Amino acid sequence: MTVHKEMFDENEEDKKTTVMVSGGFDPVHVGHIRMIRAAAAHGDVIIVANSDEWLYRKKGFVFMEFPKRSEILNSIKGVIMVDSVNDDDGTVCEAIRRHKPTYFANGGDRGKSNTPEQSVCELLGVKLLWGVGGDYKADASSTLVERFRKNNDSEPAAPRRAGNKTSGR
Repeated sequence: MTVHKEMFDENEEDKKTTVMVSGGFDPVHVGHIRMIRAAAAHGDVIIVANSDEWLYRKKGFVFMEFPKRSEILNSIKGVIMVDSVNDDDGTVCEAIRRHKPTYFANGGDRGKSNTPEQSVCELLGVKLLWGVGGDYKADASSTLVERFRKNNDSEPAAPRRAGNKTSGR
């Protein structure tokens, strides 16, 4: 048997298309799910979840620690990996350099003026996707947390059954 060096070279055609999405995901909500599922239409999804330290610097607390966020995110269809990042600089540039995805996807709240990872993506040839999951940001984590804080002093609402049907009993 003859072994040729070319047998083991990675061809561009053989390389899987990957889409990196990033965020705090604290807590994970429907807007995150929509963005991740929309990103999966472009390739296999790599999620980079910001560190607990980053969350604390951003909002002063951590709602859900990284291992729990990672477990939930890993269960979403299309996700092939959830990874951590050294985000001491406030960005996920370190993870982009390490993974070199085909695409870096951004949700509806991101654009060229507020995406610090853009220059690293351009340098590495990583294509940027904008408005993934829609241009509208559904249920921002900060909004959910603020709603909880606002209502935390009031009486808890009685639980309601899921669905559209109600009973007159």
